[in-house]
Amino acid sequence: MSSFDDRANAFENKFAHDADMQFKAEARRNKLLGLWAADLMGKSGDDAAEYAREVIKSDFEEAGDEDVYRKVSGDLGDKADEATIRAKMVSYMAEAKAQLMSES
Repeated sequence: MSSFDDRANAFENKFAHDADMQFKAEARRNKLLGLWAADLMGKSGDDAAEYAREVIKSDFEEAGDEDVYRKVSGDLGDKADEATIRAKMVSYMAEAKAQLMSES
């Protein structure tokens, strides 16, 4: 193999790794968000865990974060406003990435 081929393979591997890590971070963020929302709704234990799984699944409806926001916002109703939910999504993404980095 030429050094060009080696470099191309390295870039492809890095891209695949980065995409995998982003997917894991988003799923972790959605779980944390779901657990937070479940707590606001008075759910705990298995009910909270099941709700968190529903939030994770909601992310597969469309590209981006709007499907997750709509799910949580619709379920919370007046328990949290848009700014609070979106701020939680940002902070939980940072927390999810930090958790994944510490596990590596």
